[in-house]
Amino acid sequence: MSAQVEDHGLLRFLTCGSVDDGKSTLIGRLLFDTKTILADTLSAIERTSQKRGMGAVDLSLLTDGLQAEREQGITIDVAYRYFSTGTRKYIIADAPGHEQYTRNMVTAASTANLAIILIDARKGVLTQTRRHSKLAALVGIPHLVVAINKMDLVDYSQETYEKIKADYLDFAAKVGIEDIRFLPMSALNGDMIVDRGESLNWYDGPTLLDILEAAPAAHTEHTEKFRFPVQYVCRPQDSANPDLHDYRGFMGRVESGAIKVGDKVTVLPNGLESTVKAVQLGGVDIGTAFTEQSVTLLLADEIDTSRGDMIVKSDEAPAAVKEIRATVCWMSETPLDRARTYLIRHTTRDSKAKLTGIDHRLDVNTLEKVPADKLAMNDIAEVSFKLAQPLFVDPYLENRGTGAFIVIDESNNNTVGAGMIL
Repeated sequence: MSAQVEDHGLLRFLTCGSVDDGKSTLIGRLLFDTKTILADTLSAIERTSQKRGMGAVDLSLLTDGLQAEREQGITIDVAYRYFSTGTRKYIIADAPGHEQYTRNMVTAASTANLAIILIDARKGVLTQTRRHSKLAALVGIPHLVVAINKMDLVDYSQETYEKIKADYLDFAAKVGIEDIRFLPMSALNGDMIVDRGESLNWYDGPTLLDILEAAPAAHTEHTEKFRFPVQYVCRPQDSANPDLHDYRGFMGRVESGAIKVGDKVTVLPNGLESTVKAVQLGGVDIGTAFTEQSVTLLLADEIDTSRGDMIVKSDEAPAAVKEIRATVCWMSETPLDRARTYLIRHTTRDSKAKLTGIDHRLDVNTLEKVPADKLAMNDIAEVSFKLAQPLFVDPYLENRGTGAFIVIDESNNNTVGAGMIL
């Protein structure tokens, strides 16, 4: 029977919202009710809960791993948790709620395909709710679930739920957020997380797990162009095996799309064309490779190719650009400086870059675009860079792999910013 179960693919999702909305408790409840907590982990958090004099097990302790988080009862860094059901594997990113950890939130959101925005039913839509919703939309998360939590503290009132839903829809219309699902729940008691519970009979929609199980996997919603940044050129040296003397494999990760033997490809930046002779995984011919597979490509022609080049299908070549406009989240305590030269790392290719302009900064509290001449830590802004070397880019909303980059400070090799190409 198990061979017949359909695999819905990996789903990466993010939980976010204001402080004390119950994000960590929600994840703990999800892990607990899907029976994916190990017995020793459960007994450890039971002991901690008893020490604190709590009547029930504090499930938020499953994700608040840092001691500072446990002491304050808040999330500081992004916590990743993994679980699976019979049909799907999940990676959960628990994002911090405080404004000063905006950069952590953006990091967590960059790979997610769905975001759960938690709202405390007693407080309704807060500034932080709006901020996180806007950030989720900004980094290209296609699906939002607005989970109205702590319904047990408002006597499971349908009227309260409907009012919060109307408020959120009013905000979403103003900022252009479209794909939204609403869900009343109690993470503490487990209502509408995995099991429906007895208290929300007026709600006839799916549970949270039902929504997660049915959500589309990444890279499945529209056809993506083939992008293969070369990480390494494999030239085996084995005097005992003369067949390997002519072996020249281009190793890397398929960022998007698919490739198969016989496909016509172009190597960028030199623009030379060839045909795929073999696709290998661990030295074994597999014939076809898909998104997120790390493979070796062998081409029919000898083409000068090295790390930083990109192999694409000949009829799907991206634009080569020497100037980019992007939304950047600044992550460094040292402000962005117009006078300095930075290094932009895009897939496996690096280019020196100078800031040519800051179009505007986004005020994450009011969501207004404000003029700016510098960026401080956690600022998000629309900026332009001039590049020394051409990069082969796609808009971020079309391709998150080739539409994103990081900004590096050459003096200390620190990552100081993350960008999404417009």
